[in-house]
Amino acid sequence: MRLVVLGAGGYHPNDLRQTACLMVPEAGLLLDAGTGLYRARKYLQTKHLDIFLTHAHLDHIVGLTYLLEIEHFHPLERITVYGDHRTLLAVQEYLFAEPIFPKRPRMDLQPLGSETPIAGGGRVRHFPLEHPGGSLGYRVDWPERSLAYVTDTVARAQAPYLRHLVGVDLLLHECYFPDTYAELAEKTGHSYTSAVADLARLANGGQLVLVHLNPASDEKDPVHLPTAQSIFPATQLAEDYLEIEF
Repeated sequence: MRLVVLGAGGYHPNDLRQTACLMVPEAGLLLDAGTGLYRARKYLQTKHLDIFLTHAHLDHIVGLTYLLEIEHFHPLERITVYGDHRTLLAVQEYLFAEPIFPKRPRMDLQPLGSETPIAGGGRVRHFPLEHPGGSLGYRVDWPERSLAYVTDTVARAQAPYLRHLVGVDLLLHECYFPDTYAELAEKTGHSYTSAVADLARLANGGQLVLVHLNPASDEKDPVHLPTAQSIFPATQLAEDYLEIEF
């Protein structure tokens, strides 16, 4: 199975990265709907899209407005957007408020249940994260592989969500700051390099990919990847258009 990074950054796009959007084309699965979502039409393999939102901050939902263009080029039978009640309400009442964006794309908004089936025999489960205003993490399990997506949260070695990451084949985890900004990470509800890597080590999974990187830096590696690799060697930095087999 293949995951494509459509947007690896956070807060706002910069010249290197669009904001958070990750795609598993053969399952028609999108994780978050940031500015990178417009790229999804290049990778579509299904007649549907299942979009799972972590929360309603603008860098994670603004790409829903791009669905009109995607459907123009690739008509879809179904687009379903999943999230918690507050997130879906914000999308419906604010993002698609008539003065802001009067033409809502054809999509169904569905509150999350305890488990959501997706294409390929997969199932999606969610768990709460620590972030101002709240956020969700996701774990997706198919019969022979798994991934977890954790963004906009504070990584700690004994974080309650660790149990949802154990043994996962691919862990996509936000890493907004390098270790030199560890205190700021804690204050703003974000993660820093060594804390993320230590969490991956404890989860004892396969690959770790660092996502939701700080766009204020124009460096290709704003979080110092070698620090993470010294703790969890199977770590790489997300770049837009990166394709990962898992």
